[in-house]
Amino acid sequence: MADLNLEAVPMPQQEPRDRIHNFGEVTLGYTPEMAVQEASRCLQCKNPMCVKGCPVNIRIPEFIAKVAEGDFEGAYEVITQSNGMPAITGRVCPQEVQCEAKCVLGRKGEPVAIGWLERFVADWHLASDPTTAIPHYPANYTHVAVIGSGPAGLTCAYDLAQLGYSVTLYEAFHTIGGVLVYGIPAFRLPKDLVARTEADLHSLGVQIYRNMVMGRVLTLQELFDKGYKAIFVATGAGLPKFMGIPGEGLPGVCSANEYLTRVNLMHAARPDYDTPCLTSRSVAVVGGGNVAMDAARCALRLGAKEVHLVYRRSREEMPARAEEVLHAMEEGIQFHFLTNPVEILPGSSGRVGSMACVRMELGEPDERGRRTPHEIPDSRFVMDVDTVIMALGTSPNPLIRMADPSLEVNEKGCFVVDEETMRTSQEGVYAGGDAVTGAATVILAMGAGKRAAAAIDHYLQANQRPPV
Repeated sequence: MADLNLEAVPMPQQEPRDRIHNFGEVTLGYTPEMAVQEASRCLQCKNPMCVKGCPVNIRIPEFIAKVAEGDFEGAYEVITQSNGMPAITGRVCPQEVQCEAKCVLGRKGEPVAIGWLERFVADWHLASDPTTAIPHYPANYTHVAVIGSGPAGLTCAYDLAQLGYSVTLYEAFHTIGGVLVYGIPAFRLPKDLVARTEADLHSLGVQIYRNMVMGRVLTLQELFDKGYKAIFVATGAGLPKFMGIPGEGLPGVCSANEYLTRVNLMHAARPDYDTPCLTSRSVAVVGGGNVAMDAARCALRLGAKEVHLVYRRSREEMPARAEEVLHAMEEGIQFHFLTNPVEILPGSSGRVGSMACVRMELGEPDERGRRTPHEIPDSRFVMDVDTVIMALGTSPNPLIRMADPSLEVNEKGCFVVDEETMRTSQEGVYAGGDAVTGAATVILAMGAGKRAAAAIDHYLQANQRPPV
């Protein structure tokens, strides 16, 4: 019998005054008692809409019922039948607009904290069972290449290896994980969790090659010539966008992509590394997504006295997760809604000295319901900052499509695929994640990786290609 408490069990977390001085995880996780209490709120609906809201279709009521019974390992087994990285998705997946948005309890109170329960189950398993993943099927010695080790690539490689395929993973950086390691700060996603995923892949027999910039080192045709029977392209969307306003080339302006890569992957906060990031007194981060929140909160932890978040729409239109916005506000980030930069001005040293902005107002909703911001006349003002971080989104890296022009792309440079199978315009080549959708969420990329793995399996079984 469900506990009809309409309030979720609160998540323990570091106090804001403490966490702004460290990169330790902000949310601390449920205790077993908290998890059982929260799981008991689930109504166990006969037609669970929460499952339909999950991009990888985790059997949510089933795993929550196991938690309520105290069978945490059983809950882990249920989750991992659909999702091989629950410790990661339990932390960074936007549950509030997916599974939790469909929860019946959310109509009258707070939905069941599905994401927090998923995280608890994964953390409990990792702490109590050091065993890494094992294949579900014997090796079939058919070779598949996966290009890119972000969420889509990791998921596809994991699922194919479970099915017995001989998978080789190619990564451009020196560390696997893609956006999980270079984009998301440790205070949201501890990097040892990504390392555990790498250990799982090794145990499944996946070969991993780092520092391999595909499209430069090898083309897709050269991979086929080496004996691979199918290829999954998951190269992400790491090419940053800028506004094109005057002064954007001044020292002291950078993309959030570069800034976060230096902080998260290149250890910019550590004095013993040679990849520092900008030393700042007053920082402006331009944008309203999770990347903007991450950059702003990193700047604060790296010693900035003031951090300003500049967004041209209102809070209601912000694409960032509500939890991340709340955490940023708690930490003292100053939000400037309905504000848009128009010029970056130099200081006496030649680097950024200030940023000129204008006030905005929202027009009528368009056919998608999105309200376009318009400049308010004579509203220009100057913001005193010495660093500007542009967090305006990203587009796919063009290297592979330049090296393999037979792959069809759209006007944004994203690969064109069949949405059910993730197959590209070239036979045997599949693609998914941000390289197809543009910058999106971790869980959507994982869903694409799962669909691609299933489609590749079907394709190879149908073609009955001999082993090499």
